[in-house]
Amino acid sequence: MMADENNTENSTPETPVVESAAPEAAPASAPREGRGRGRGRGGERDGGRGRGRRDDRRGRNQEDEGDELIEKLVHINRVSKTVKGGKRFGFAALVVVGDGAGRVGFGHGKAREVPEAITKATASAKKKMVRVPLKEGRTLHHDGKGRYGAGKVNVRSAPAGTGIIAGGPMRAVFESLGVADVVTKSVGTSNPYNMIRATFDALTHQTSPKSVAQRRGKKVADLLGRGGASEAEAEADAAAIVE
Repeated sequence: MMADENNTENSTPETPVVESAAPEAAPASAPREGRGRGRGRGGERDGGRGRGRRDDRRGRNQEDEGDELIEKLVHINRVSKTVKGGKRFGFAALVVVGDGAGRVGFGHGKAREVPEAITKATASAKKKMVRVPLKEGRTLHHDGKGRYGAGKVNVRSAPAGTGIIAGGPMRAVFESLGVADVVTKSVGTSNPYNMIRATFDALTHQTSPKSVAQRRGKKVADLLGRGGASEAEAEADAAAIVE
């Protein structure tokens, strides 16, 4: 019994030593927490500023691209799929892109949201742009017909001041292409996809006197002088042809 009492007496002074050690560790840990918080705040501020700058740069690049190309949203189609929890909606966008100087293209994109579908369609249209020869930079060189499926269109060159006589998807194509005077007529389906494909079929068959002369190994003045015009008039017309 005496030994036990001695052990208890020896153990009692040890408890305050442990208690006194705890408050000494507390101030050491407090500044660490404060430092950690300070770093986190600083990191968040720096990260936020850096991300904002990157987004601003991307926005500027997109604005620069938008100034160079003309983008026309032709049609948006919404479809729905019935699932266990309700309905899932999907969107399909049809976009026409052109530079207003003889290059044009169209694209089709699908996504769950409208902006994403438009972005996909615009990217696809930029990859599939084609060049169309223009007379005096304002109209077509000659009349033409285009067909795709049930879509049938007729395109005709027009004198200055006529304007764009076209409706629906065809108007978007000619505005993006940079044509100022043209007369068109759709005699087939009104499906925007088939109308645009038929219009592009007619535009891809457009030829200029310069390309025909090169293919046949002749001068442009020789081709233009066959209509009864004099040599001087033919040479002046040939010099006025840009493409």
